[in-house]
Amino acid sequence: MKFLDLFGRLKSVVIGMIHVKALPGTPLGCMKVSQIIEEACREAAVYRDAGIDGVIIENMHDIPYTFSVGHEVTTCMTAVCAAVRSTCPSMPLGVQILSSANQQAMAVAMASGLDFIRAEGFVFSHVADEGLLNACAGDLLRYRKQIGAEHVQIFTDIKKKHSSHALTSDVSIEETAHAAEFFLSDGLIVTGTATGVQADPLELREVSQAVRIPVLIGSGVTYDNIERYIDANAMIIGSHFKEGGHWANAIDLLRVERLMGKVRGLRQ
Repeated sequence: MKFLDLFGRLKSVVIGMIHVKALPGTPLGCMKVSQIIEEACREAAVYRDAGIDGVIIENMHDIPYTFSVGHEVTTCMTAVCAAVRSTCPSMPLGVQILSSANQQAMAVAMASGLDFIRAEGFVFSHVADEGLLNACAGDLLRYRKQIGAEHVQIFTDIKKKHSSHALTSDVSIEETAHAAEFFLSDGLIVTGTATGVQADPLELREVSQAVRIPVLIGSGVTYDNIERYIDANAMIIGSHFKEGGHWANAIDLLRVERLMGKVRGLRQ
């Protein structure tokens, strides 16, 4: 299994988040690219030294998000990701580009030597806070094939956070999971309703029983609740690793080390 080959284990993988500072051209952008790269590499080193299993690099500070992601964002994210890869040459690394810039993320991953992407809107249309988001699996997998990036895994959100799913209210999360598996997703991501909000442990169990591909938790995991999610193939943790538990703050090494220590104990 590709997931096992990448992370070296099938359960309880911990993936941290690097929330890249606002990029040039975005409303909050105020830093030079060199400064943005330096900060991302500093955070990557914190995760590396704490013994985390993998990292996702994401342009979360580029608010408000848009579906019309400029070339400058793709270019800057490539520079950031390549630098983080140099900082952590053996760590599993992924990238997500908001909003729903999945082909751009695939190109960045291919160019900078990353291992996976996190993709929004893989199957079924839904209304995100940026607007109507349509399914992209067919185009995305064809693009991956065309650029020779089939080694880059695609982990896909289902019934994702910050979205209304009224359009597909008659489609259960299990059915959504089946559709994503059928459309060749490499792994499914279950989230709460917003960044930092806990995912439903029942949904984790239902999705895990419904498919034969990895299932990841994509929001809300903390030191205090990690027992609920330890059986997931992976847990993506961003907010909890930041100072004060807020996603926009700097990474707190002590928070990372404390959670990783607990995870190692639960794995035994």
